[in-house]
Amino acid sequence: WTLNAPERDGQMSEKTKLADSGSQRLGEIGLNNFAPYLMNRIVGRYNDSLSKEMSSLGLTTPKMRSLAVLFVLDGIMIRDLAVYAVVKQSTLSRSLDALESDGMVRRETDSIDSRATRVFLTEPGRAAFESLWPRMAESYNRMFKGVGADERRAFVGTLHKMLSNIRHHEF
Repeated sequence: WTLNAPERDGQMSEKTKLADSGSQRLGEIGLNNFAPYLMNRIVGRYNDSLSKEMSSLGLTTPKMRSLAVLFVLDGIMIRDLAVYAVVKQSTLSRSLDALESDGMVRRETDSIDSRATRVFLTEPGRAAFESLWPRMAESYNRMFKGVGADERRAFVGTLHKMLSNIRHHEF
């Protein structure tokens, strides 16, 4: 790889390393500078912090994500729920079967497109999500401890740009 900025004491600056990461190998970038690795660690720890409460409610991560999305966007199409919940459609289908069996969601054929199905949160599903929400909020707030409001907004803005760069859907 080539140096695009002056070296300091024989070391490339972090800014230059990140800017030139397209031509570097992972070992040169380092795990602590590789955003996908850091994002996976954060999400993994976040999910792990919820596992006990989710388990007590009979929920898995895909089920929890589905309930969370439906809490905000109730009655969406299954294909859209898969995107928002970041769950493969085959996994989502099994999760929805279990959630429906537990009375937490109901599925209805779309009134305009009979080939499509919409998913709705039921009162037991809403109650399960609401009982989990305080723990989710606590974990979320812990992630942002020491991060000011402006820095948080900038970070979320950066995540939106990154998602826009890689997404396959309109949302």
